[in-house]
Amino acid sequence: MKMFAYYLQLGLRSLRRNPVLTALMVLGIALGIAASMTSLTVFHMMGSDPIPWKSSKLHYVQMDNWDPNQPYGDDGSPPDQITYRDAVALMQAGKADKQTAMFKLALPIQPANPQVKPFMALGRVASADFFGMFEPPFRYGGPWGRDQDAAHARVLVLTSDTNEKLFGGQDSVGKTVRMDGVDYSVVGVLDKWKPRFKFYDLTNGALSAADEFFMPFTTAIDLRQRASGNNSCWKFPGEGWDAYLQSDCVWIQMWVQLDSPARLAEYKSFLDSYVNEQKRLGRFPRPLDNRLPNVTQWMQAQRVVPRDVEVQTWLGFAFLTVCLVNTIGLLLAKFMRKSGEIGLRRALGASRSEVFRQFLIESGVVGLSGGLVGLLLTGLGLIAVRALYADYKNVAQLDWTMVLTTLVLAIVAALLAGLYPTWRACRVQPASQLKTQ
Repeated sequence: MKMFAYYLQLGLRSLRRNPVLTALMVLGIALGIAASMTSLTVFHMMGSDPIPWKSSKLHYVQMDNWDPNQPYGDDGSPPDQITYRDAVALMQAGKADKQTAMFKLALPIQPANPQVKPFMALGRVASADFFGMFEPPFRYGGPWGRDQDAAHARVLVLTSDTNEKLFGGQDSVGKTVRMDGVDYSVVGVLDKWKPRFKFYDLTNGALSAADEFFMPFTTAIDLRQRASGNNSCWKFPGEGWDAYLQSDCVWIQMWVQLDSPARLAEYKSFLDSYVNEQKRLGRFPRPLDNRLPNVTQWMQAQRVVPRDVEVQTWLGFAFLTVCLVNTIGLLLAKFMRKSGEIGLRRALGASRSEVFRQFLIESGVVGLSGGLVGLLLTGLGLIAVRALYADYKNVAQLDWTMVLTTLVLAIVAALLAGLYPTWRACRVQPASQLKTQ
C-alpha cells in the first residue's frame, strides 16, 4: 500500500510537470467516454428490466386470429393485441392468478374549477388487477375492486399530475371528475409513478405519453368508448358498436400474472384448448400459435430499443477506441521522454515490474481524471438528448449503475491504453541511458 501511494505521488507529480499533454490525454478520454456512455445510458435504461422482481410472472397474451392468407407479422408472428370477444372470454374464465384487459383512451376533461381550462387527457382503461400486477404506488385512496368492475362503476384513479392540475394536489378521493359529459368518482390518486417507458403498453409505443387517468374496462365498454390506440382489422367488422365488439378486429391488450412455471404451463394449455374450441366454431383460421412472452421477452419481440440507439452505441464506442489510440500515442511520447529518468531508476535498483507499476498507476490517474470529466460531459450529453428528443426524457437519465460504469470504463480504458507505452518504457536499458547522460 505504501508503494502504491508512492507511485501515485510520482504519477501526479509527473502529470503536473506536463499540464498541456496531461490535459490533452484527459480530454481525449473524456470525450470518448462521454460519446460512448451517453448512448450506452439510453440503451441501458431502455433495455433493462423495468420490473425485475416480477417480470418473469407477467405474461402478455397473443393469439393468432388473423387472415388465413397472410400472417400478421413479417416474421409470421401473431397479432400484438386480441379481440374484445376473446378478451372477455379470457377474463370470465379467470384462469390466471391476476389478469387485466386494457386499451388506451383519450377523453376531454371538463374541470369543475372555472380557472382550469378543459383539456384532453390520455388514460388507460383496465381491469382492477392492473394495479396489483404493475404495482403503481398510491398517495391517496386505492384502486377500485373486482366488484366495481362487475358493476361497471363510474370510478377513476388519477395520476399525481392530473390530481395536481384538477385539485391542487390535495386528497381528491370521493370528488367528481367530468369527462366527455360523464361524471366519475375518484377512488384513488397515484403517487409519483413514471416508469422509464410504458412496458405494459408496447403496442402503442414504449415512449408514448404517460397515462393521466385509469378507468374500469367494463365502464368504458358500457359507455361505448372507442380505443385511441392501435386498431387492426383484416376484414370488414360490420356496422355499429355491437358488430365492432363481435368482430375479429384486434385492439385489446391482455396481460396475465402466473406465479409459477406450473401455472404458466396450465394457462398455456387452457389457451390452446380455448383457441381449438374457437376453431371448431369457424374462427382462428391460421395454425395454432398462442404465445405468452414475459415482460423482457415481450420487450425483445417489440424491439423496445430502437435500431438507431444500437447503432449510436456502437459508434460511440468506436469513437472511444479512436480516442484511446490517440492517448496511446501521447502516453508513449510522454514515457519515452523520460527514458533518462527510467534508466537512472533502473541503475539504482528499480526492477522492471516496479517501473511498470509506476507508469501504469500514472495511466490510471489519467483515466480517473478523464472519467470524472467524461461523467460531467455525459450528463451534459443526456441533457441535450432530453432537449432534442422529448420522448427520451425518462430514459436519458444517469443512475448509479451508469455512474460507476463510466468511471470504471474510463480507468480500464486508460490502463489498456497505457499497457504498450508502459511496456516500451520498461524495455529501456539503464546502461545506454547512463552513457548518454
